[in-house]
Amino acid sequence: MSASEDDIAEAIREELPGTEEIIVQYLSGYLLDLEDAAEDEDVLQVTRTILESATPSSSKSSRDAQIEKLMRRLEEMLEEPLTRAEKNKAGKVNGLVRLDKVVDMSKTALSSTIAFGEGVDLESINKGKASRVDMKKLEKQEAKLRAKIEKRSRRDLYEGSKLLDQHKKQQSYEEMFMKINPLEAAAASKNKSKDIHLPSIDVSFGSNRILSGASLTLAHGRRYGIIGRNGVGKSTLLRHIAMRDVPIPSHITILFVEQEIIGDDTTALDSVLKADVWRDTLLKEEASLNAKLQELEAENDEKRFDDAREEAQTRLAEVHARLADMEAESGPARAAALLAGLGFSESDQWRPTKSFSGGWRMRLALARALFVKPALLLLDEPSNHIDLNALAWLEDYLQTWSGTLLVVSHDRAFLDAVATDIVHMHSARLDYYKGNFTQFYSTKTERDRNLRKEYDTQMDYRKHLQAFIDRWRYNANRAAQAQSKIKILEKLPELTPPEADETETFKFPETEKISPPLLQLNEVTFGYTPDKVLLKGINIDVGLDSRMAIVGPNGAGKSTLIKLLMGELKPMAGHVTQNGRLRIGYFAQHHVDNLIPTMNPVQFLAYKSPGKTEQEYRSHLGNFQISGMTGLQPIGTLSGGQKSRVAFAVLSLQRPHILLLDEPTNHLDIEGLDALMTALSSWNGGVIVISHDERFITTVAAELWVCADGMVSKFKGDVQAYKSLIVSNVKAKP
Repeated sequence: MSASEDDIAEAIREELPGTEEIIVQYLSGYLLDLEDAAEDEDVLQVTRTILESATPSSSKSSRDAQIEKLMRRLEEMLEEPLTRAEKNKAGKVNGLVRLDKVVDMSKTALSSTIAFGEGVDLESINKGKASRVDMKKLEKQEAKLRAKIEKRSRRDLYEGSKLLDQHKKQQSYEEMFMKINPLEAAAASKNKSKDIHLPSIDVSFGSNRILSGASLTLAHGRRYGIIGRNGVGKSTLLRHIAMRDVPIPSHITILFVEQEIIGDDTTALDSVLKADVWRDTLLKEEASLNAKLQELEAENDEKRFDDAREEAQTRLAEVHARLADMEAESGPARAAALLAGLGFSESDQWRPTKSFSGGWRMRLALARALFVKPALLLLDEPSNHIDLNALAWLEDYLQTWSGTLLVVSHDRAFLDAVATDIVHMHSARLDYYKGNFTQFYSTKTERDRNLRKEYDTQMDYRKHLQAFIDRWRYNANRAAQAQSKIKILEKLPELTPPEADETETFKFPETEKISPPLLQLNEVTFGYTPDKVLLKGINIDVGLDSRMAIVGPNGAGKSTLIKLLMGELKPMAGHVTQNGRLRIGYFAQHHVDNLIPTMNPVQFLAYKSPGKTEQEYRSHLGNFQISGMTGLQPIGTLSGGQKSRVAFAVLSLQRPHILLLDEPTNHLDIEGLDALMTALSSWNGGVIVISHDERFITTVAAELWVCADGMVSKFKGDVQAYKSLIVSNVKAKP
C-alpha cells in the first residue's frame, strides 16, 4: 500500500498514544524521506530504537507489545506492491530492505530521553550490548540522522507553529473575505439575530483536543475577553471561528485580525477603503452600470434601449440602497479618522503600504478591520503591536463598538477598559463571567474559595464517618450505628477537588553593589543624519534603585534611547557615562530574532554563556518555567511565551546590574506577567522599561518618562492620566 506522512503519524499516535508530537513528526517524515534514507538498510530498526528510547524506563515493559504491533503496521504501510521473493531478488526497494522479521531490541540499554536540537541522543543507544543491529552501521546512521534531524528541525519543526494554516488556500484577502462573508448571506441578514449559541463544539489542533463539548455563547453587542494559559488554544479557537470551521450562522459577518498586510504600492488610506470588499465591489458595479447607461443613451435601438435601461436602472437602485446602508459616502473620512487614532499622520496615510515596517502594517490591518465593522470582530493580542498612545485610543474606540467583539489578551488594564464579559478557557472548556477582568478575578476567587471550603468540609465529614465506622464496626453494641454511618457515607456525592490556581515564579539573581555613577546621559543629542535630529538635550541618570518607564508614540525615539544607554549608538553631541564594571541586560522587543530556532533552550544558554553543565543550564531555565522536555525542544517549536521565558533566562545569566526591557510583556500570559512583575519588584538592580501595559508599568515603575517631539521628560502623573491626555488630544483634532 502507499502511505503518506499523515498516515504514518496517525499510526504512531494510535498505537503509541502519548508519544511526543515532535517525535511523531520526525519519524513520519524520516520513514518516507527515501532520497536521504536510501542507504539506511535498517530504517525500521532505527525507528524502533528511537521509539524505545523515548519510552520512560518505568513503562517500557508495558509498551513493548504496542511497539511490536506498531512496527508490524509500519512494515505493511511501507511495503511496495512486490512479492517477498521479488524483493529478496532485488535486494533493495527504494533504499529499504525488507527483513524476515522485526529485530527485537527490547533488551537494548537505551536512553530515556531524546534531545531534539542537535539530534536524537544516540550515544547511549550505541552502548547497547544485546542489540542484534550492527553497531558500526548504527554509528554511521547516527551521523546521518543528526544531520537529517537538524534539516527536518529547520524545515518541519520550525514550521510547526503554522500547521493550522495548511488547510488555508493561498487566496487573496478579497477572495477569502468573499468566501467567508458572501454578499448574498449578508443581504439576507436583516431582522435575523446576530447572537451565537453553539451548545457543543469540538476544536482540535493536530492530535491535540483544544475544546471538547464546549459551549460557545456570544450575545450580539457584547465584548468578550478570552483568557487562559499560553498554549491552551485561544488563538486556535479564533482561527477556527474565522474560517467557519465552527458553525457560525452564515449571515453573521466575521473578520479576524491575525497577520500584517502584504505591502504594495497601495496607499494606507486606499488600503483601508479596499478592506471593505463589499463596498469596493458595489462601487465598481455602480461605475460599471453608470457607464452602461451612458452607452445605451448613445444607441438608436429603442426597444433594446428600454429593456436594457430598465434592467440597469433597477440594479443600480439596489446598489445605491446597499451603499447607503453601509454609509459608503462617509468611508474616506472614517478611514482617515481610524488611521489617525492608530498613530498615522496625514502624510503617512498617503504613503504606500510597502514603505511601512511590520509593526505599522499590523496597525494598518487593525484599521482595516475596524473600518469594515463586521458583526463579529476577532482580535488576537492587539496591544502587542501598538504603543501606549494608540492603545489608549483603541480602548476608548472599542468601548462604543456596536458589534460583537472576541479578543484574546493578557493585558488586564485593556480587558478592564474594553471587556463586558470574560471567557476563561481551560481544561478543554469555556467558562463565562459577567464583567471585566477585575470583576472576573474577584468572582472566580470567591467561587474557588467556596468550592474549596465545600470540598474540605465534606472531606472532614467523610473522615469523621470513617473513623466512627473503623472504631465500632465490629462492636456488637454499636454495629447498627456503624452500618448506618456506612450508608450515609455511600450516599454522599463525590466531589472532585477544586483546580488549584496555577502560579509561576521568575527569579533574577541578586546583583552586587557598584559605586555610582552607573549610567548617565548628559545633554545627549542624536540623529541618524545631521539634518534629521531624533533626540536633543537628553539628561538621564540611572542607578541601582532606578525604576523608570518610558512611554510615547512609535517613532519618537524610545528604542533609540535604549540603544544610546547600551552604547550601541554614539551621540552626535553630549556624553554617555558608563561605569567600567557595569553589566547591562537588554531584552529586545523582537527578541525572537535573537534566538536560534534550531537550537534547544539548553544549547542556546550554553552558546550564549558557556562553562556550565547541562544540569546547571536546565536548573536555571527552571527559574523561568522552562522545564522537562521543553528545555530540549527546538526553540522554533516553542510558543511566543516560552520563547520570552528563554530570553529572560539568557538575560539573567549575565547577572546584570541594570535591565533595559523593550516591550517585555508581549506574548506572556497573565501568570507569566505576574511572575515577571513580582521578580522585578523584588530585584535589587535598576530597571528601565518600554511598555504599553498599564498594570505592568504601575507595578514595576516609580517614574514615568515621556519620549516625544525630540525630548525625554518626566511626566507628573500616572499612566491613567497620560492615557486620558492622549485620548483627549486625539479627539480635539479636527
